[in-house]
Parts: sequence; C-alpha cells; structure tokens
Amino acid sequence: MKTTLTKRGQMVVPAEIRRRYNMQRGAKLTWLDDGETIRVVVVHPDIVKALRGTGKGYLLTRRLLAERITDCNGNPS
Repeated sequence: MKTTLTKRGQMVVPAEIRRRYNMQRGAKLTWLDDGETIRVVVVHPDIVKALRGTGKGYLLTRRLLAERITDCNGNPS
C-alpha cells in the first residue's frame, strides 16, 4: 500500500490497515528509524494489557531463576 505525504507532513493510514489493527481516532504511532528503513508501530493505549499473556509457554520464571542461580554460582556476593 502506498500513501502520499502532504505539504504539511501529514499522511492517511489506509482504511484496511486501520481496520486490521483496530486503530481509532487518536491512536498513537511510533516511528522507528534504524538508518536504513522506517517502521511505523501502533502503540496500544494500555501497553501492559496489550502484552499480558504474550510470554505464555516460554517458561520465563523457570528461565529467570536458572539464570539467577548461574549468576550467583559464577559471581558470588
């Protein structure tokens, strides 16, 4: 999809993209520039709620505790 930048630096987010990502009026977008490309990311209004459950199945607590044990064994206080 293509959009055109206006002389005021504005652009329209295509309706298909707005629907797919449930973007409403006032939605916040973050522009990520790595020096070669630009990515636009929708910022959820409640980021904690948006991320809730995304780590499920990765055994994060077990991995964190194992890493702490390794750190303590390698670097005693």
